[in-house]
Amino acid sequence: MLNIALFGPPGAGKGTQSKRIIEKYNLSYIATGDLLRQEIAEGTELGMEAKSIIDKGGLVSDDMIVQLIEKHISTDNDSNGILFDGFPRTVVQAYILEGLLLRMGSQLSCMLALDVPNDELVRRMLERSKTSGRADDNLEVIEYRLKEYENKTKPVAEFYQERDKYFPINGMGSIDDIFERLTSAIDQTLDRQWMNVVLLGPPGSGKGTQGRELAKRHNLVYISTGSLLRKEISNNTEIGDKVMPFMERGEIVPDEIAIKLIEREIQLHPNAKGFIFKGFPRTIVQAYILDGLLMRLNSSVNMVIELKVPTLECFKRLASRGKTDRSRTYDRDPELIVNRLEEYENRTSLVKNYYKKQGIFQKADGTGTTHQVSEALNYMIREGFKTIR
Repeated sequence: MLNIALFGPPGAGKGTQSKRIIEKYNLSYIATGDLLRQEIAEGTELGMEAKSIIDKGGLVSDDMIVQLIEKHISTDNDSNGILFDGFPRTVVQAYILEGLLLRMGSQLSCMLALDVPNDELVRRMLERSKTSGRADDNLEVIEYRLKEYENKTKPVAEFYQERDKYFPINGMGSIDDIFERLTSAIDQTLDRQWMNVVLLGPPGSGKGTQGRELAKRHNLVYISTGSLLRKEISNNTEIGDKVMPFMERGEIVPDEIAIKLIEREIQLHPNAKGFIFKGFPRTIVQAYILDGLLMRLNSSVNMVIELKVPTLECFKRLASRGKTDRSRTYDRDPELIVNRLEEYENRTSLVKNYYKKQGIFQKADGTGTTHQVSEALNYMIREGFKTIR
């Protein structure tokens, strides 16, 4: 998802530019100021409480802001993300936003800060007061609001600077000139975003074959926990010695080992455009671990695809593979094959529900030819790229 916080002092032109940004990038729109005025107009308890604060030019409490955001935040899967206008205004609110987006399985992509001199801001708001009828558009309140902005919201810029998500934008000039600067920063952010795909499916569904092909066609890095673990065993490493008994029994290795190998593999590809994760996560705990790892890297899971193949067909495929030179220990034992297939169904149901709630889970028919399945998956990946580009 493309989630943007449009930042700037009162009168910087956030509302004007927001309309153009949401149209160009197909974003949902949340403006805390508009939401507050809506609550006031409707005479809600929250609105009346906020009115007295706004009329004095003050900032409403974080508790009130959270209530507003949670009430109105969009979960529309047809949009490519959310544009936040007027939020966050404090470092505390920045942390709040991180939490709200994390619940959606997402994060803030960038903060765009419109920079306009104070004398120009005063001029704009006094001019606006002639037609707006807003009680907070008078000189005394304007000066107070600008001072509040200076004291409370500038630390937010430092918060996002530390996360490499802060883009200062010259807010002077024509509307078109400012919009061009904004879109240039957004496009720069999109170019830095990874496309991360989790490929699920029971053993024998063809995840490895399809995952490698997808990575090759879309210039992504293929990460297979199974391959990483087998490499450790082949190299006789300490990790290899620890995981060998688990691998021979076809069991899931300890989470701390799997995530260590995945993190190391990601670090080996700093210029990657994204990753395809095969064989991870297999449990709800691993799903949380992967989210945490990607969050630290300013990224997230964009798409989860499960290859649907009947259990009997998977059994036949694995049994056939057990007779080839590509066989693994657990392919040669029918009991182990059955155990692995059952374990997949039992453990991944929670994982699938987790991603379904985030609106990023899809299914693909894995029973056709390799080419047919590949074409279906390629289409899904291409559509996924549109949501982040």
